[in-house]
Amino acid sequence: MRDSYRKQLEALHVSLIRMGAFCEEAIAKAVKGLLDEDISLAKEVAQTEKEINLMEREIEAFCLRLLLREQPVAGDLRQITAAQRMITDMERIGDQAADIAELSAFMVGSPVKSDIRIGDMARAAVKMLSDSVDSFVGDDLEKAYSVIAYDDVVDDLFDEIKKELIALIAKDGENGGACLDLLMIAKYLERIGDHATNIAEWVEYSITGNRRAEF
Repeated sequence: MRDSYRKQLEALHVSLIRMGAFCEEAIAKAVKGLLDEDISLAKEVAQTEKEINLMEREIEAFCLRLLLREQPVAGDLRQITAAQRMITDMERIGDQAADIAELSAFMVGSPVKSDIRIGDMARAAVKMLSDSVDSFVGDDLEKAYSVIAYDDVVDDLFDEIKKELIALIAKDGENGGACLDLLMIAKYLERIGDHATNIAEWVEYSITGNRRAEF
């Protein structure tokens, strides 16, 4: 492999790590704003989302230049193709973090959020995202598989939160609006887990050439 080409692939890895870090930051701030009732964080999340969108365009352009100039084949081609798909999932994660931040503004003063495990679910989703990006950069198939398996943890947390919120609504209908907002936030976190799973599946493809069937 030419030294200049190797350096370009390394630069791609660095960009993906940076974009993943922005996504993690957006999720963390969105949930912190919810739990701490700090609505000022919503503006920071919105700005981070803009950075994520910009990075998606920059990385996409970089990947296209690599494809045109280097005409990679086999594993290198799969790696660049996977990167293109991964940034789409990361951009959507940024969107969902921004949606969580917007909903958090309506939750100020509501005690309901302290009764459910939104924080645990957010940490689980961030773990999936971080590990999925790490698996790509490290060419680590086993870590990618662990991310795919860990999606069950996020799904189980969503099911638990959903049941708790239904019980809270049945107990006190006045909390209905807040419970529905929290359910939507939990749904966004579940989707973030799904996107992290997609990233891990693209890592699997980049390493093995196998792409899981989509239903």
